[in-house]
Amino acid sequence: MDQNQNKEKQHGVVQTFAEDMSKVLEDDKSGIIKKIIHEEEQHEIEKKNLSPESTKNRIFMLLSFLLIAISVGTLVFFFSKQEVPVVPVTPQFTPIVYLDQSAVLDVKGLDKDKIIQNILNEINATKVKKSGVEGLYLSSDKKILGLREFINLIKGNFVPGNDPFFINDNFLMGVVNGETKDFFILLKMRSTADIFDALRAWENKMFADLHGFFGFDLTPENKYLLTADFEDAIVENKNARILYDSNDQIVLMYIFADENSIIITDTETAAHEIRLRLAGSRVKK
Repeated sequence: MDQNQNKEKQHGVVQTFAEDMSKVLEDDKSGIIKKIIHEEEQHEIEKKNLSPESTKNRIFMLLSFLLIAISVGTLVFFFSKQEVPVVPVTPQFTPIVYLDQSAVLDVKGLDKDKIIQNILNEINATKVKKSGVEGLYLSSDKKILGLREFINLIKGNFVPGNDPFFINDNFLMGVVNGETKDFFILLKMRSTADIFDALRAWENKMFADLHGFFGFDLTPENKYLLTADFEDAIVENKNARILYDSNDQIVLMYIFADENSIIITDTETAAHEIRLRLAGSRVKK
């Protein structure tokens, strides 16, 4: 009897444990199923994100292809070019001396007489203060004309040579507003020796080439000046060559203002003002 009772008790314990486990599994069944479904949903989301069909990945792919195309196009562009176009640089002329104002006159297609008239008009109309200086530049096709182009344009007889190192192409014309409005030309060179012979050779034709710019009209009475000789003189304590008329009045002169500068004018007032400005330029440098 005792053995039978023990067996029944053990059987009851096992039966109770199995029933309890069964209940636990039944109670947790819904939780396991939810977990499986959640994991499956996450897996599907990851598949979509990694898929080339997703919108985000399509955008990334398009951007990648676009960047590759741009890179290839850039390489083809640079390697296929045979030569690089060069824009010609026009020499820029800077003022040789300080100017109170300046004017640029377009002379394209004009003859010497019309060029002279345009310059005289600008001289007469200048508004610079007393002792002020206005620079006058000639241009053609928006390019400032240098000394050699100016001489060719007026069919002048001055021969500065082809090398601008010796006689600079950067020259200045202008007007000094003194007691009268006085025209001048300022030439620059490496040294006096580089220009001395050219100026002496020009003396025979200098008045003929330039008298119109100074507002000097030729008449039967003054035509002798076309063949008159220049004379040595001192102006502003500087060596000069002067063309006098029959009354010993200055008609035209050129002055060795310094080792690198020649002033061509017809008044000592203009020569004085330009010399002062040349000296001022040297001090500033």
